[in-house]
Amino acid sequence: MVYRVAIADDEIDLLEAVAEYLRGHGYEVLTAANAAQFRALVADHAIDVAILDIAMPGEDGLSLARWVRRQGHTGIIFASASGSAMDRIVGLEIGGDDYMSKPYDLRELLARIRSVLRRLDARPSVVPSPAVAAPAARPVSFGPYRIDIDARRLFHAERGEIVLTAAEFDLLAVLARRPNRVLPRGQLVELLGDEVPDSESDRRIDVRIARLRRKIEPESDRPIFIRTIRGLGYVLDTDGAA
Repeated sequence: MVYRVAIADDEIDLLEAVAEYLRGHGYEVLTAANAAQFRALVADHAIDVAILDIAMPGEDGLSLARWVRRQGHTGIIFASASGSAMDRIVGLEIGGDDYMSKPYDLRELLARIRSVLRRLDARPSVVPSPAVAAPAARPVSFGPYRIDIDARRLFHAERGEIVLTAAEFDLLAVLARRPNRVLPRGQLVELLGDEVPDSESDRRIDVRIARLRRKIEPESDRPIFIRTIRGLGYVLDTDGAA
């Protein structure tokens, strides 16, 4: 299948170079020089991955990402010339799946796009027949929560459905498939299928864990469900207080 990537960046030379490179690797690419053009493109086309420049004039990439996230399960990769830790943290906290500092290597961008697409598993190219389909994953409960892994939905007994980003759900699903089992950061990176193992892999896991805790823990700084086992890793404790 052909995936569609949409890029919003006011650096026209970079915009054209990235588009040409990705088209050469089999992607359909839509380009926009500002947020208004990007919104118009998304109104007419479903997209799989959005690459958003954070520091565009007018509406910036962070604001645009909030709008993109409301449209559905689209992968979001931020790009920023500043490379500041605050940009990375804010971008991930509002629902970004990955972050790259400019100038970036086009080969690394391609690898990160592939990684995001695999995690999203947005539109599988082959639908297994009932005879060979994998057995459905059983819902997992912890405290007042129930996670339906196959439907990719998380429910709270009183608050109803809890909205998670694709990256947040992927991490929770990995933990939920192995409840009450300590998973080291390196194993989490492997299970999430990260194609870009680098020095920031552990940091990305920690940021996603922090985002999940803010959404599901009664007190995010005193977690009872997603617990840290010092020196070992993280565990989803299904015996945490209800």
